[in-house]
Amino acid sequence: MKNEVEVVDAARLFDLIQQKLVKAGLPNTQANEVSKHLVFADACGIHSHGAVRVEYYAERISKGGVTLTPQLALEQTGPATGIFHGDNGIGQYVCDEALKEAIKLAHDTGLSLVGVSKMSHSGALSYYVKKAAEQDLIGIAMCQSDPMVVPFGGSDNYFGTNPIAFSAPRKEAPPVVFDMATSVQAWGKILDARSKNEQIPSHWAVDDQGKATTDPYEVKGLLPIAGPKGYGLMMMVDVLAGTLLGLPFGKQVSSMYTDLTEKRNLGQVFLMIDPKRFTDLDDFKEKIDQMVEELHQTSPAPGVEKVLYPGELAQITYEKYMQQGIPIATSIYQYLISPDVHYDQFSGKDSFAK
Repeated sequence: MKNEVEVVDAARLFDLIQQKLVKAGLPNTQANEVSKHLVFADACGIHSHGAVRVEYYAERISKGGVTLTPQLALEQTGPATGIFHGDNGIGQYVCDEALKEAIKLAHDTGLSLVGVSKMSHSGALSYYVKKAAEQDLIGIAMCQSDPMVVPFGGSDNYFGTNPIAFSAPRKEAPPVVFDMATSVQAWGKILDARSKNEQIPSHWAVDDQGKATTDPYEVKGLLPIAGPKGYGLMMMVDVLAGTLLGLPFGKQVSSMYTDLTEKRNLGQVFLMIDPKRFTDLDDFKEKIDQMVEELHQTSPAPGVEKVLYPGELAQITYEKYMQQGIPIATSIYQYLISPDVHYDQFSGKDSFAK
């Protein structure tokens, strides 16, 4: 039986998340940024990276697995390159500060590549690249994650879900933004299914026997998108967001749950491109608008109402939920309004929170 869902006003959800994170020990400025990020994710319908993460964050924060007063610094390694040292601070705050540096470098030089070194889980990458596009930049972001995906042709987990996000500014509408895991689905989607007592599609994951499963509690390995193609993209992300920064890679990447007292040392990378260095900015944005319009005019397949651009459904959902309220699983809402910081649900478990 499915759990019920609470519809919560965005401002109310922000307050509940922020209060819980502050109670766990996170400084208010950082809690503010994380809360904005999680509300954005839920409003976009990316519930895998929204409020479902709060209890895990609260447990890790309260157990010392996040640096509460990180010493952040950009080590500029060239005119347009740098490593942003995150000191294992909370990922959303660290990456937002790193993004500011990457945007500034791109405006100054036309292009920037900034790696974020040593951080905790950083959430939905679409949040960052959308900010870049709002500053008239093309944004690309990638990050590594727990080894929970079976490599193509293998039966043991090696790479993470290793997501990629892209954005481009438009002239007459919000930017084009898409965000995707290189696995068929992100791990957070499994968490979301658990929170709602729902089954998952059989092509998302496998159990401990390597067989397809629809039970989110039996998942032992996720599957790469498009077989060897997704597998290749996973490796690319891990090289750029991990190996390039001298960080752990592949199965050496720390688990989200094994020991919540330890720092995670994760990596992320931002590539920012200033269209003005290549073409007229207004012309570029008009052509993105034209591309979107031509996609909308494409004849839809049977059963499809309209062809959307990649990521458009998230934008439509965001506009709807910000007006009408955001649906949150009742179990998550009850936790948010409770006086408890966390219920000791995650520490000491494997990558799949078992």
